Amino acid sequence: MCPPTYYDIGEVKNPHMQGSRIDRQKAEQQWLAVGDAFRAAGLTLHTVEPVPGLEDMVFAANQVFVGSHPKLGRFIVPSEMRHPSRQKEVPFYVEWFCSRNYRVIPLNLRGECLEGHGDLIWHPGGAKIWAGYGFRSTANALKMLSAAMRELGFAVIPLHLADEHFYHLDTCFCPLNREAVLLYPAAFTADALETLRSSWSRIHELTRAEALAFLANGAVANGRYIVSGLTANLERILGQEGLRPVRVDTSEFEKSGGSVFCLKTFLD
Repeated sequence: MCPPTYYDIGEVKNPHMQGSRIDRQKAEQQWLAVGDAFRAAGLTLHTVEPVPGLEDMVFAANQVFVGSHPKLGRFIVPSEMRHPSRQKEVPFYVEWFCSRNYRVIPLNLRGECLEGHGDLIWHPGGAKIWAGYGFRSTANALKMLSAAMRELGFAVIPLHLADEHFYHLDTCFCPLNREAVLLYPAAFTADALETLRSSWSRIHELTRAEALAFLANGAVANGRYIVSGLTANLERILGQEGLRPVRVDTSEFEKSGGSVFCLKTFLD
């Protein structure tokens, strides 16, 4: 995670950012609460040093894609962010991972875009990668990633996003375990939705209101689902999948279009 020391809303990059202003003190309190929720779930928290002028650096899911391979070891794929202001964040994250002996798998994206775990989500167990595109990451970038991951034995499954409010895959799609996924169907094209329906044993659907409240942008951690809000529908879903909801307020970060999942990258 990266502390929200310089977090702010400057350039409008998605529909959630229109007309919003940040309460810095409240954002700091909320960020600390998210970190505490992960610690309470048994996780260890590592932090990346924030950099002045990089107001979105707090959204630590986007700058690199993190993975591991039995022979290669721990690796990252650096992002190529669509917005130049966010591209400046990437070298600081790459440096952090390199200092901890992660191998870098560079892609010659040549102007294509790839936005880390915002659009790239591991299937539980690590056999394949679900990959969103259409608003931030591009289809050609996913083809390049697929070629690189194929050499390591990982399949990349592209999913075309269809609603600008759900500009990243992590805003509308969250695997709960190896068989079940939480998603908002209208965020996807018909072809993408067909791919999803044929790939999961259990698909749990959110309403548009639930998805806009970032209920799919939670994080599964050791039997808990850490999330910004809870409805009767979500509570029922989590109960069916044996997950305990843990609520944390992320209202200041939702003004920028992100919540719990966006604020972290899992190292394992």
